[in-house]
Amino acid sequence: MNTQLKKGNLIQFYLIQSILRRNSLRQLRTKPNHHYNDKYRTRNTKEDNQQDDLFLYKGKGQHLLTNQRILDSIVRNSSINPTDTVLEIGPGTGNLTLKLLDVASKVVAVEIDKRMVGVLNKRVKEHGFEDKLSVIRADALKAEFPKFDLVVANIPYGISSPLVAKLVYGANPFRSATLLLQKEFARRLLAKPGDSEFNRLAVNVKLVADVEFVMNVSKRDFVPVPKVDSSVVIIRPKDRIPDVNLDEWWAFTKHCFGKKNKTLGATFKQKKKVIELFRLSKLTSSNGEEMNRNQYVCADDDGDNEEESDGEECHSSSCADRELLLFKEKIIEVLKAGSFEDKRPSKLCNEELLYLLSMLNQSGIYFHEQTKPRNVDDVAFAAAYS
Repeated sequence: MNTQLKKGNLIQFYLIQSILRRNSLRQLRTKPNHHYNDKYRTRNTKEDNQQDDLFLYKGKGQHLLTNQRILDSIVRNSSINPTDTVLEIGPGTGNLTLKLLDVASKVVAVEIDKRMVGVLNKRVKEHGFEDKLSVIRADALKAEFPKFDLVVANIPYGISSPLVAKLVYGANPFRSATLLLQKEFARRLLAKPGDSEFNRLAVNVKLVADVEFVMNVSKRDFVPVPKVDSSVVIIRPKDRIPDVNLDEWWAFTKHCFGKKNKTLGATFKQKKKVIELFRLSKLTSSNGEEMNRNQYVCADDDGDNEEESDGEECHSSSCADRELLLFKEKIIEVLKAGSFEDKRPSKLCNEELLYLLSMLNQSGIYFHEQTKPRNVDDVAFAAAYS
């Protein structure tokens, strides 16, 4: 009897040890380390007969939307016609792609990860859609997009801002872009003057497009689960946009929204900003002659120059000081004339900002070197960041 009890106790002891050991190993496997701290392992569904393991990189924004109801809703809200070509950016393993292929004439998918491309092509072929899919394996920010009618995509969080700018300011016309974005980013796009989220990005996008909220998406609908929730928005390019020099507009909004809650009077009275605008205005003046760099460098010198200078140099510096003072007064006069001196950029709508820019330009105050040719590759980045 005692022997049986001892055996029973030993069996129970080893079972407990085995369970504890298994739990410990599970914790070790899921504990982040310097090799896999942003990787997540997933297995494709049996429905698609895929058995390959795939590491997803959270740091690269690889979060796959798996909720079929949300996927269907995105496609439905996109209003895709049977003749449409749809551009999808970051298709991943194809959960959204398959639904797009079912209703569109063609899908152009831009994916940088060759592993994803392999899985995507395999799944699409199994569903008989291979003739309707064109895959571009490239960085979406650098890739040249072919012609398309619509954009429908789950955008990687890390490239949301420049990618949205690339779409709305790009050379390809399109009807609408239905985008799944980080919720906080979507709120910035949707923000109105006076909202705490209102920023330069919203101002630049709304100059050329309208943004509509569709729905929120829980982080639990993704694999792996991201840290934040998402939102779906639809961006529709405007039929008519204001007649404004875009380089000048982007530079102007950058100046204004550097401190968006500061009054415009306080912003444009800063010595450093006055000197910068003074130089740009000289460069873009009617005679096109570049000013002497020493003039505005000397004027920005707050220290005493112990080196001896001849009368001509002193006279030059003195002239520069007077020119800067007159230029500063001209800026303030424009602000006062339009009742903008005490207003803050965060509370101004696009119409007001356009009016202010027009007044400043008419007075010979510029924010971008007009003679400098535009670098097309930098358009998205110039428009995106606040």
